[in-house]
Amino acid sequence: MSLTLYFHPLASFCQKALTALYENDTPFSPQMVDLGNEAERAALLKLWPIGKFPVLRDAARDRTVPESSIIIEYLDRYYPGRTHFVPADADLAWQTRLRDRFYDLYVHEPMQKIVGDRLRPREKADPFGLEEAKARLQTSYDMIEQEMATRTWAMGDHFTLADCAACPSLFYANKVFPFRGTHKNVAAYFDRLKARPSYARVLAEAEPYLKLFPT
Repeated sequence: MSLTLYFHPLASFCQKALTALYENDTPFSPQMVDLGNEAERAALLKLWPIGKFPVLRDAARDRTVPESSIIIEYLDRYYPGRTHFVPADADLAWQTRLRDRFYDLYVHEPMQKIVGDRLRPREKADPFGLEEAKARLQTSYDMIEQEMATRTWAMGDHFTLADCAACPSLFYANKVFPFRGTHKNVAAYFDRLKARPSYARVLAEAEPYLKLFPT
């Protein structure tokens, strides 16, 4: 099999890449990486010295592809399926990439800030940074609420790269800064994402590891 994905089921950016792979039933070999295992970590660092996952290895084309957004665009270009993640139309393409970055930078990133603060020793907590992250999430939720009032998916009628980014971002953000009860359109959009077979499979595979997520 040409494609191998180095990942962990709990990692949000890995879930983003997995959603795209499952969406098109793209054949690949899953290679789960435990960063606490020295041998597995060393193997990942040899492949991608930055040491972050997901990383896609394409043996047929002799390419190593890191970063979830880039992985999805690579799949779209070289292993296309029924779902096209980035529209061919140039105007729609940049808007799709913008929404992808929006979910990564303005939902996922502040969510990680809150999670990171929970993992810190109490004496090293960052109350200012925590409030800043919550304020950023609030603004993002408000923007999504308005946009999703008239849309099924992030770009309208079609599932795209932006929705792959939204899946894990909203899943984990809702755990640390809930939007249910305050943002009905965000909640409805998230419910559609969870019901999508590709992401439902991702969540099912992550379930055994969710106990590791800090509450």
